Amino acid sequence: MTKDHTTHALVPKRRFPEFRDAEPWTAKPLDEYCDRLTEKVGDAQLTPVSISAGIGFVSQKEKFGRDISGSQYSRYIRMQKGDFAYNRGNSKRFPQGCVYQLTEFDEAAASNAFHCFRLHAEYEPSFFEGLFESNCHGRQLIKDITSSARSDGLLNIKADTFFGIKIPMPPNRAEQRKIADCLGSLDDLITTEGQKLEALRDHKKGLMQQLFPREGETQPLLRFPEFRNAPDWDSKTLVDVCDLKAGDFVRASEIAEEWVEGLFPCYGGNGLRGYVATFTHSGRFSLIGRQGALCGNVNMFEGKFHATEHALVVTPKPRFHTDWLYYALVALNLNRFATGQAQPGLSVTVLNSVCVAAPLDEGEQQRIALCLSALDARITAYAEKLDALRIHKLGLMQQLFPSLEEIKA
Repeated sequence: MTKDHTTHALVPKRRFPEFRDAEPWTAKPLDEYCDRLTEKVGDAQLTPVSISAGIGFVSQKEKFGRDISGSQYSRYIRMQKGDFAYNRGNSKRFPQGCVYQLTEFDEAAASNAFHCFRLHAEYEPSFFEGLFESNCHGRQLIKDITSSARSDGLLNIKADTFFGIKIPMPPNRAEQRKIADCLGSLDDLITTEGQKLEALRDHKKGLMQQLFPREGETQPLLRFPEFRNAPDWDSKTLVDVCDLKAGDFVRASEIAEEWVEGLFPCYGGNGLRGYVATFTHSGRFSLIGRQGALCGNVNMFEGKFHATEHALVVTPKPRFHTDWLYYALVALNLNRFATGQAQPGLSVTVLNSVCVAAPLDEGEQQRIALCLSALDARITAYAEKLDALRIHKLGLMQQLFPSLEEIKA
C-alpha cells in the first residue's frame, strides 16, 4: 500500500456565497505581506505608547500613570496610524502575546521591544485585525516558547520567529474585504451594546447618589412619591445597623480550584477563591473585601458558603432590609476607610463607627432595594448579551479563517 500524500485545499469552514467557487486560500509567512518597521524616533516629539491586551494601543501615561520611556525613548520605533505591533507580553486573553493596529494616534513612539510592521498596500488591515484577534499568531508561536516570560515580562519570541508565522490569505482582496466588513459590523454592534451597558452603569451610579443622602445629611435628593412626606432618615453608625464579622482562616491547600459536587464556594477579600468542604455561613449576606486590591468592595452572596479572614460578613440587625443594606454599603465607598500603604486593610473597629443614614420606614428601604435590584437585573442582562456577542464573534472567526492544522508548513 502506498502512503497517501493527499493534501486538503486551504479553505475556511464558512465562505460567503460569491466566493464558494473561488480558488483555495494560500498561506505565506507574515514577512511576505508587510515591511518591518525599524525607523527610530530620534528627536521627534511623539506620544510613547504601550499595548494592553483586550484594549490595544494606549499612551504610557494612561497605562502607567507616567512616561516610562526614559533614556530609551530615542530608540523607540516610529509608527504611523494603520501600522501594527506585536507585544510579546503574555496575558490571560493572549498567552502568546497580542497584535494590534495603531488607530488611536496619527503617529506614535512604540517600545523597541515590540515587533512593528506595515502592511503592503494591497492587503486589508481589518482582515489582519480579525486574524490576530482570532489568535492565529499565538496558536503557531506556542511551539517556539521554550520558557516562561523573562524578568521584564516578555516572551522569548524573536523577530524572525514572529514574522515567520503563516498567514492564510484568500485569492483576492474582495474576499478579504467581505470578511473584514462582516467582522467590522459585528464589532460595531458589540461597541453599541457596550455603550448601552456603560450608560446603564453610569445611570445606576448617578441614581444611587440621589437615593442615598450625602455625607452629613439625612434627606436624599430623590425620594419616591409615597415617602416624600416621611420623616428624615436617621443617622446611625454601622454597629447600630449591622453586625460585621471577619471570616475564618482556611488553608490554600484545602481550596479546590474547580467546582466539585458537594463543595461550597469560598470567598476572600477579592471575591471567589475556590471551593471547600465546609461552609461557615448560610443565607443572604453582604461581603466586604477586607484586604487586597479590592479592599472595601461589597458583594451580595446567597446560599451556603465559606468566608475567609480577608472578608467581612455583614448581617443586618432587625428593622434593616438585607438588600437595602447592601446598596447602602456600596454607596458609602468603604475603601476610603482603609488603612495601610503596601497592603490596605479595613478594621472592624473603624467600620463600626462609620455613619450611615437609614430611613425609619422599612417599606422605603425595600422600595429603594427593589428599584436598584431591577436596574442590576437589566445591567446583568446587557452584560450577558454582550458576552454572547463576543462568543458569537469568536465562533464566527473560527469558521471564516482556515484552521491552524490546515496552514502548517
